[in-house]
Amino acid sequence: MVQQIATESIIYPDSDGQPMADNTKQFRWIVVIKENLELLFANNPDVFVAGDLLWYPVEGNNKIRQAPDAMVVFGRPKGDRGSYRQWNEENIAPQVVFEILSPGNRPKEMIQKFKFYERYGIEEYYLYDPDDNELSGWLRSASDLEMLETMENWVSPRLGIRFQLMSDTLLIYRPDGQRFLTFVEIAQLQAQETRRAEQERQRAEQERQRAEQERQRAEREQRRAERLAEQLRALGVEPDFEED
Repeated sequence: MVQQIATESIIYPDSDGQPMADNTKQFRWIVVIKENLELLFANNPDVFVAGDLLWYPVEGNNKIRQAPDAMVVFGRPKGDRGSYRQWNEENIAPQVVFEILSPGNRPKEMIQKFKFYERYGIEEYYLYDPDDNELSGWLRSASDLEMLETMENWVSPRLGIRFQLMSDTLLIYRPDGQRFLTFVEIAQLQAQETRRAEQERQRAEQERQRAEQERQRAEREQRRAERLAEQLRALGVEPDFEED
């Protein structure tokens, strides 16, 4: 009973007091990866995606924690959380984690993060350095995370996304071949689609108007032929119009 009370009295902060990113480049990559993963699994209610959210894997210890730049949890519902307390999530650990390096990251800090992810069940770990355009990945084998020999065209077993390193940047592709886009690129594509749809609507309207004009012309021709036939009959001539 005393142990239960002590456990329940522990506070698990929703913030570690650290900034989400050290610079605009790191922030942009965090947002791009996290939001595109949200889009990728938007129709799956049992995939939870988060960015810079504190993950507590052990009940009763608020010192054991990390806040991955982006993480994906299969088997947990979407929804807002102040932190990811694993014991309240059917003890399901995040399966995939992304970290974006910045000049402020220290080797010791990154080693500690790696050990944390390895110990607490991450299946896939991806580390991208946008300044040097270097991507590293690890895949779980038994109890260890083993580094992947190459990341070029690597396809994530869990996510189905493909990584492609260009000379100056990283490209990430969805399983359907669509590239991960920034908010600006998504807005530009939507604007292009809107313009294209409006052009198609205008073309369809023009075709409808042309068809209507042709129908009206045909009706006028028909009425003219009928009047001419009536005039000929009045003169005692039976009209003999050849059909087109």
